[in-house]
Amino acid sequence: MSLIYPIVAYGTPILKKEAVEIDESFDGLDQLIENMFDTMYQANGVGLAAPQVNHSIRLFVVDASPFSEVEAEGLEDFKRVFINPIIEEEAGDEWAFAEGCLSIPLIREEVMRKEKIVLSYYDENWNFREEEFDGYAARIIQ
Repeated sequence: MSLIYPIVAYGTPILKKEAVEIDESFDGLDQLIENMFDTMYQANGVGLAAPQVNHSIRLFVVDASPFSEVEAEGLEDFKRVFINPIIEEEAGDEWAFAEGCLSIPLIREEVMRKEKIVLSYYDENWNFREEEFDGYAARIIQ
């Protein structure tokens, strides 16, 4: 059974704390990931980090499919889990986009981000990956 978590608000100390890496022995990871996706969908978001649901671990989930309808093609199936991610490289020009944040509801602000990133991470099956992302996928991840 899924659980919708409360999303912590901007200013909550956990959002300023450095999140910790986890390993394959992390208890309840599959359920946490499922609950994070359900929480994100309930809040109409495209990305959610574990600290936003009061878990200070290096984990975030994204589902960019809402962007594929209005902003960018190729994101229809961009649903991912990122465990212990590291931005290895940023490249390209910075570009502005009015972003929102689930921890700061109802506010959108122009944010400048690089157009390309290289990210190393583990997926939900603990496969190590290093991938380059660009455009809206890179923005959502950042």
